[in-house]
Amino acid sequence: MSTPPTPPSWPHCGHGADPTTDPVGCRGVHVVGHTACLAHLASADHAAYLAGLAPGSSIDHRGTTFTEPLLNSLLNPLRDPATSNPRLGKAQFEAAIFERDAGFGSATFERDAGFGSATFEGMAWFGSATFEGIAWFGSATFKSTAWFGSATFKSGTGFGLATFEGMAGFGSATFEDMAGFGSATFNSSAWFEAATFKSDAGFGSATFEGMAGFGSATFEDMAGFGSATFNSSAWFEAATFEEADQLGPFVCAGRVVLSGARFGGPVTLLFAARRLECRRTRWSSTTEIRLRYATVDFAHAVVEYPLTIAAEADPFVLTRGPQLAEDLLSGAPGPGVRVASLRGVDAAHLVLADLDLSRCLFAGTVHLDQLRLEGACTFDTAPPAVHWRRRRPVRFTARRVLAEEHHWRAAQPRAVPGWNAAVLGAGRAGPVQLAPVYRALRKAFEDGKHEPGAADFYYGEMEMRRHADDIPRSERGLLTAYWALSGYSLRASRALAWLGAAMFLTIVLLMAFGLAQNTPQQTATGTIPAGGGTVTFEIGKDAPHNPTGNRFTGKRFDQALNITLNSVVFRSSGQDLTTSGTYIEMTSRLTEPVLLGLAVLAIRNRIKR
Repeated sequence: MSTPPTPPSWPHCGHGADPTTDPVGCRGVHVVGHTACLAHLASADHAAYLAGLAPGSSIDHRGTTFTEPLLNSLLNPLRDPATSNPRLGKAQFEAAIFERDAGFGSATFERDAGFGSATFEGMAWFGSATFEGIAWFGSATFKSTAWFGSATFKSGTGFGLATFEGMAGFGSATFEDMAGFGSATFNSSAWFEAATFKSDAGFGSATFEGMAGFGSATFEDMAGFGSATFNSSAWFEAATFEEADQLGPFVCAGRVVLSGARFGGPVTLLFAARRLECRRTRWSSTTEIRLRYATVDFAHAVVEYPLTIAAEADPFVLTRGPQLAEDLLSGAPGPGVRVASLRGVDAAHLVLADLDLSRCLFAGTVHLDQLRLEGACTFDTAPPAVHWRRRRPVRFTARRVLAEEHHWRAAQPRAVPGWNAAVLGAGRAGPVQLAPVYRALRKAFEDGKHEPGAADFYYGEMEMRRHADDIPRSERGLLTAYWALSGYSLRASRALAWLGAAMFLTIVLLMAFGLAQNTPQQTATGTIPAGGGTVTFEIGKDAPHNPTGNRFTGKRFDQALNITLNSVVFRSSGQDLTTSGTYIEMTSRLTEPVLLGLAVLAIRNRIKR
């Protein structure tokens, strides 16, 4: 059995009541001095009531059902002769039903205006209206467009639990006191373009099913969007937040656009969104941005004080205790945060923590060497597999690689698979532009005592220098040799491989040409004086003879190995060598210690902390 309808708290009309189907009947409040509401008042009484109204009169029509002609007949006697616009005193329309369009455009409400629980089935037009007292629309339902463009709210405003089923327009509206939209539901677009909130703006727990536009809006005090839900995008482009100390936490299924916005004081931003755009956003005080799921575009943002962008590991916790629901982002790849661009940013005050920088564009960032990287910030890597190019295997050293290097290498005519092509709008940066970027990031890693990471960016810097077209051919040749021999003193395996090859070649050459056939014999010659006396001997040694016969014997191998090992540590073996062997040993003593030193230096660079 259904619960019988509850009558309103005011004396109501009761027209059309039926004990069986509708025991309450019409809920319209009695017109003063009568027992019926305005909609069911007799014609003569209706005319007499309207004749008694004047601009600035207070009216009470709670629960009344208005047709468009009925509403117009009510507003006509309230129009100011000087402006032809309605001017009302205290206006009570709680639980009223407006069956068609409700036109309150340019109206002035000199005292409180109550539209709580009202239903607007057609357009609700409050454009350029002025509310000098409290404007209360709590739990109201707007089934079509609700337009408050250029309206002025001079006192408190309440739209809590209101439902806007059509477009809600508050463009250029001015809220001089608190604006309360807590738990309101906007089933279509909500536009607050160029609106001014001179006191608290409360949108906590509000639900925006369509686009939410706050572009060029001004928030002079708190901007409360805690636990709000944006099923589309939240647009704050060119908005001004003068005193807001926190924005969020809220969840957005689309983009949060803060491009061109300005934050005047210390602020914390807490968003769970697919994308955050902060292009040319100005931060005039310390800022902390904590995000989940988002891809951040920070290009050309102006950072005047320390600013931290960090990934939040767990869902945001609301002030009342529960976690922020993230069902709208269930299809997102993961809660990690990715940075798309830092171009044009002065990174001297920037801190990045636990972010994915694999697709970040760094070229054009200012003071990149002062960037602070905290936690697990990840970069892209070189393609790991071996590829074949012109029947030659091509393998890239595993290291951290910038997205711009991926784009440059992918654009080369003989690019191997695995390098990521540039997306539209990424621009082009070549080796000349990327070398200083790698150098600056290397210094940032060194300042953070992350030597292995710094080594990767040193490798990238040297690679860009080697491929740059603004260096002499001789310098490119030296860099190529440095790369081939030891990977810029960062690849110990490469240097050790060359050292092993050099030692093997030295041993083979010594066995073949360097070791004498036999050990030269020493002879002593002298003359004995006839009358006795001192004898003087001259000690000579036969010249080493070039080897003949079987040269690759175990004995000769031991001799060659001994000579080679001494050459590695820059020592002379003291062996008797042929002329060719002497030059072979000299070359070995010059090259092999250098290769050993490169290998030791590479090991040190990889394990240093």
